[in-house]
Amino acid sequence: MDGTRRAIIAGALALLSGGGGARAAGYPDRPIRFVVPFPPGGPTDVVGRIVAAQLSEVIGQTVVVENKAGAGGNVGTAVVAQSKPDGYTLLLGTAATHGINVSLYQHLEYDPVKDFAPIALTGQNPMVLLVPPDMPHTVKELVAKLKAEPGKWSYASSGNGTTNHLAGELFKKRTGIDAMHVPYRGSGPALQDLLAGRIAFMFDSFGTSSEYIKTGKLQALGVMAEKRSAADPNVPTMAEVGMPDFIGATWNVVVAPAGTPQPIVDQLNAAVNKALKDPATAKRMVQAGIDTVDDSTPASTATFIKAEIAKWAELVKLADAKVD
Repeated sequence: MDGTRRAIIAGALALLSGGGGARAAGYPDRPIRFVVPFPPGGPTDVVGRIVAAQLSEVIGQTVVVENKAGAGGNVGTAVVAQSKPDGYTLLLGTAATHGINVSLYQHLEYDPVKDFAPIALTGQNPMVLLVPPDMPHTVKELVAKLKAEPGKWSYASSGNGTTNHLAGELFKKRTGIDAMHVPYRGSGPALQDLLAGRIAFMFDSFGTSSEYIKTGKLQALGVMAEKRSAADPNVPTMAEVGMPDFIGATWNVVVAPAGTPQPIVDQLNAAVNKALKDPATAKRMVQAGIDTVDDSTPASTATFIKAEIAKWAELVKLADAKVD
């Protein structure tokens, strides 16, 4: 009797101290909602669907992608922040939602750190410096041309406060060039004007520009990464072309609402990493321009997010970026 009583008491204490572990034992027992805070067909949506498809295989439950776009990703992000923390609503966060927007917007309906439980970093999509074919073929020559013709040229971005806008401002600051910023509504129209030669340069991701680079319609002068990207190893890093510490990327993280039981967070982290190690999935990520990360932890993801918030805050201030 005493042994039985001790076992019951021990079990009760375990539930009180780590009830998430008991709940995680049967998790997941129904489909998981995976919110992508941007429209269908865009680069974030592409990554979300790649991850969701393989994650479904790993965990044995359907992971349903739900697009909730608006306000630079803030609408869908706020929805997840306010969702029940039971592991059945996840978010594919981005450099915008979890790195930039907290400095760019005066009022957010979520806190990118306090309102989320980080699960895993899925990958980074480094930005690349792009120019039309008739512009100089090296960064040094491009800077020399722009300095020789101050105020004549402009550079494009997909909108005020976006990663490519902030990268452009950092490039101006570091090189001392005079080029006007022209914000567009997305990378698509910006790239069209770049292709037409109406814009001198643009920073964009491999995911949206790789086909133009491969066909020679655009030149890629350097990638903003510590090492060459698997998406196009032929493009040198900015450090290799004379601009050290010039690093910046869009990226994606899987997060859950704050308060999600740690055993569920840990289970999801293991599942996401396993999904990203799948060879077919890894290949699809590279084709989408992503340098896959398949060994992150919840702790390392949290550290990464905090570091990115600090980095982008400096660039938002430098650019004096404002939301339209």
